[in-house]
Amino acid sequence: MNSCLNQPSKGKSPDVKGDIPRRWIMRILNLTEALKTGLAAAVVAGVLCGCGALKAADTAAGTNVMSAGPVVALQAAAATNAATIVATNAANVLDDKYRLVIGDQLSFQVIEDEDDPVHLVVTDSGDLQVPYIGRYPAVGKTCKELAQDLKVELEKAYYKQATVIIAVDSKPGSRGKVYLVGAIGAPGPQDISSDEQLTVSKAILRAGGFTGYADEKNVKVTRSAGAGASGEKTFIVNVSRILENGKTEDDMPLQPGDLIFVPERMIRF
Repeated sequence: MNSCLNQPSKGKSPDVKGDIPRRWIMRILNLTEALKTGLAAAVVAGVLCGCGALKAADTAAGTNVMSAGPVVALQAAAATNAATIVATNAANVLDDKYRLVIGDQLSFQVIEDEDDPVHLVVTDSGDLQVPYIGRYPAVGKTCKELAQDLKVELEKAYYKQATVIIAVDSKPGSRGKVYLVGAIGAPGPQDISSDEQLTVSKAILRAGGFTGYADEKNVKVTRSAGAGASGEKTFIVNVSRILENGKTEDDMPLQPGDLIFVPERMIRF
């Protein structure tokens, strides 16, 4: 009975168990070869793509390098034009109304230096101590006039082009004095406040007005020619026309140092 059990069943091949592992091994080998082939193809494709990308990058870099020259030139030209515009605009906005007096504190700058402004003071002699130039007359000039004068001086020996900027930082309490004499109530000096525009008629009214024999139509104003110049200028002002007819456009603004003389009428009645 035991011998019957140990005999193999009829109709089954004794190599079945050996055939199954061999089939799997073949499939695994085939799959491995396929994977190797696919991987190699992928590597080759990657290398080709990488070369193409590098070439494209090199081409783009070359293009950028070739185009960098004109771009830099354009940028430099634009910067130069911008600097010129800034300098021109800065010169155009300088004050051309207020006239400098002793004690004014100013800021002085040459734009081409690219330095901070230098602080200057109008001295008792009416001068400024200007860098490079030294003492230079300033009293009686506007900031615009003084800047133009200094530009000419600086370009004579120190600059090819000098854009001079001058501004008033602070003013003294008084811009100076005017002097009234003649047929008025209280002759003598009068201060001109830094924030005031004193005119002939205002100064006369402040001095007590005309006396009974004053020649109101021929008030004489004598003015110095200014720092660095010689001589005097004389103006005749019809104050009667200003006060009686309201012709304020005829009212002359006064400057420090002006002398106002009110004569008497030749015929008194």
